[in-house]
Amino acid sequence: MPTFSETLDTLRLSGNLRRIPVPESGNACLDLSSNDYLGLAARPELQEEFLACESNRKSPLTASASRLLASEQSEFYRLETLLSDLYGRQALLFNSGYHANTGTVSAIAGDGATMIVADKLVHASIIDGIVLSRAPFARFPHNDTVRLERILRKHADEYERILVVVESVYSMDGDTCDLDALIDLKNRFPNVMLYVDEAHAFGVLGDHGLGLVRSNPRHEQVDIIVGTLGKAAASSGAFVITHGDIREYLVNRARSFIFSTAIPPMTCRWSRYMIEKIVDMDEERAHLQRIARETAALLTPYSSGTVRPSHIMPLIIGDAAHTVEISRRMLDHGVKVLPIRTPTVPPGTERLRFSLSAALTDSDLQLVRDALAATLHSL
Repeated sequence: MPTFSETLDTLRLSGNLRRIPVPESGNACLDLSSNDYLGLAARPELQEEFLACESNRKSPLTASASRLLASEQSEFYRLETLLSDLYGRQALLFNSGYHANTGTVSAIAGDGATMIVADKLVHASIIDGIVLSRAPFARFPHNDTVRLERILRKHADEYERILVVVESVYSMDGDTCDLDALIDLKNRFPNVMLYVDEAHAFGVLGDHGLGLVRSNPRHEQVDIIVGTLGKAAASSGAFVITHGDIREYLVNRARSFIFSTAIPPMTCRWSRYMIEKIVDMDEERAHLQRIARETAALLTPYSSGTVRPSHIMPLIIGDAAHTVEISRRMLDHGVKVLPIRTPTVPPGTERLRFSLSAALTDSDLQLVRDALAATLHSL
């Protein structure tokens, strides 16, 4: 077994050694690494307006206990009520998207009667939830609903329940699931539960920014929706939208919910404030879509194919060390775009991940154009 030092040396030589970024000083740069898709974290007037309210300022900064033990529950209920009203189903708060996925997947599938079938590119937090559940599982090729159907046909009669897990928008590729095809499959296999993680869609896509599921006419047939508040909503925490009996089951079985100190009440207030703003931000969403189209056009000459417009766009490089070097050179030209390497993405698909924001301007796009030309002309 290699020592810790030997493992670190191997990572270093392969270009896969990770380090926590140090605080930056000096020259400012255009940051295309953040998940602040609506640009709200960069708008100080929102924070000023929120803090101008005395009751907001006096809201507790800690819950001091888990939800099942905390004596003060009003802010949690108010945020969950808002989410329930928007989605037409029950909401349950978690501390993060990681907590929501690990806790929900492991609780739902940990009964010994459930099989999990997940898209090959789902979040690491979903994979960890699968491992924690100890349930039998299979993975189907990305967005391949034909292969998914084959798996369901093979195993549907073997288990009381099959949990199909996908993302609405995939975090490393920016593409979307075929929600209609997934709902069709659910209707053909009565013991299928459909689980959709909307972490990278909430706030950005769908009616009022509520994600792709809520805008679908058959949204109620998706059993579990997961959304995060730390990306487009510029806050912290996550939520699960589901039916009442499943919510109560999670309260009693999701270990990440039961055994974690709850998010601060002030964070709940801030999230509620931000969501009430987000649902009316169609202008920001339209601007982000335009920025995505123009950025896709900038990236396409350096790609092996046409780049799909999205608020998340990869530029595949294919070599870890080379990807890190290109990222460093882009930063030298004033654009911060992070290198994504294995195990986050499969070996050979190392990439730059362009994460866009509604705060981007035409002059920002010109800076990106110039940086790409200066850095990637040799590709």
